[in-house]
Amino acid sequence: MSGQWVSSDVIRGAFARAMSDMYKAEVPQYGTLLSLVRQVNQDVLAADPDLARLMAERDELERLDVERHGAIRLGTAAELRTMGRLFSVMGMHPVGYYDLSVAGVPVHSTAFRPIDEAALARNPFRVFTSLLRLELIADPTLQTQAAEILARRQIFTPGALKLIEAAEQQGGLDAAQAESFVTEALETFRWHGEANVSASTYGALHDAHRLIADVVSFKGPHINHLTPRTLDIDAVQAQMPAHGIAPKATIEGPPRRACPILLRQTSFKALDEPIRFVAEDGTVAGRHTARFGEIELRGVALTPKGRALYDQFLDAVRLATQAPHKPDYMATLAEVFAEFPDDYDTLRRERLAFFRYSATATGVGLSGDVEALLAQGHLRCDPIIYEDFLPVSAAGIFQSNLDSAQTQDLGQASSRQAFEAALGLALNDEMALYRQIEQASLTAALAQLGGKRAAVA
Repeated sequence: MSGQWVSSDVIRGAFARAMSDMYKAEVPQYGTLLSLVRQVNQDVLAADPDLARLMAERDELERLDVERHGAIRLGTAAELRTMGRLFSVMGMHPVGYYDLSVAGVPVHSTAFRPIDEAALARNPFRVFTSLLRLELIADPTLQTQAAEILARRQIFTPGALKLIEAAEQQGGLDAAQAESFVTEALETFRWHGEANVSASTYGALHDAHRLIADVVSFKGPHINHLTPRTLDIDAVQAQMPAHGIAPKATIEGPPRRACPILLRQTSFKALDEPIRFVAEDGTVAGRHTARFGEIELRGVALTPKGRALYDQFLDAVRLATQAPHKPDYMATLAEVFAEFPDDYDTLRRERLAFFRYSATATGVGLSGDVEALLAQGHLRCDPIIYEDFLPVSAAGIFQSNLDSAQTQDLGQASSRQAFEAALGLALNDEMALYRQIEQASLTAALAQLGGKRAAVA
């Protein structure tokens, strides 16, 4: 019976394309950014034939122009739970917990993404999904008012809810249902230029925090950004102004490296857009700032040991740039991270990063020590790409589109348990997922070579 259902990978791909088309129509500057990224990627591949050949071997060239992620902000536990069910239809599962309140952003988040290697290879689209923490609104009256406003809205269409239920009951969607699902699901992410609150209520929410106003004031959450992949984020950042795009001040994440690690992100500043407020005699014109375009460059996934070292270096950068003389952040970042190993062999040997192993044609029938097989060319290893987000980087992107006065530490503890309770699901551990991919690849490669099962230390 399952043969009649459309693959969740296919539905996810169709949804990502539809989302891109919608966002380009809503935010023309995003289309300009996509064109710039595409040109930079072409230039990089033309200048580096080895990279082009490697990406072709990994079947990455066709997916290079596909958006890698978007982001959405939700207001209630009920919205989060239904959103999780919607993403499940597309083979997207919650991975990781991100507490942005420590950076003055009153949300906590997860990333809905594919977790199976084949699904990631087919289409890696993911959505960084945040839930507003109403308890971080200091004014109890405003907190109650915001909760009441959110309780009155329904962000999913009746058609979307019906198809989610059908997918759960049937075990999938047929072709006609899948097409309808993409259309219906897209409505939740669409921009609505009319607020569902008055100008005075919006002002009170905005004064509490601009992001609170963005989440609470509209009948739907709207996608707040999409993100293509670039092969040279520094080049895109430098060229944005010449294309009429105002970039944020710095690139989030690690500095430029020969062997990229984790994730680097930048964006253009959020657009100031016209909206209409509810009023007794009709509507009142106003402005709202929320939506932007982002780009990303992904590197190898770090192990817990590697991530601890990364965090140690990042803390050193923060301390140095908080000094009275305030040295240049990007220069300090590069100087501090110069001590972080920047070749894949060292990253692998010191267990700082995760790698995928494969047997080579010359090694069939051989067995022996993993290091010896690698040295002899019988075993190959390639970096496993980081598929998740950096809390500091995510917060930095959020903060770049907020008033500096609204980036205070909210002083609240992380609440992963509360997030999981709201979602109704346990969050997947990203480190465990990378470890499983690495170990499974090594086991399969050694079996192909005729060797014994081995574990990566």
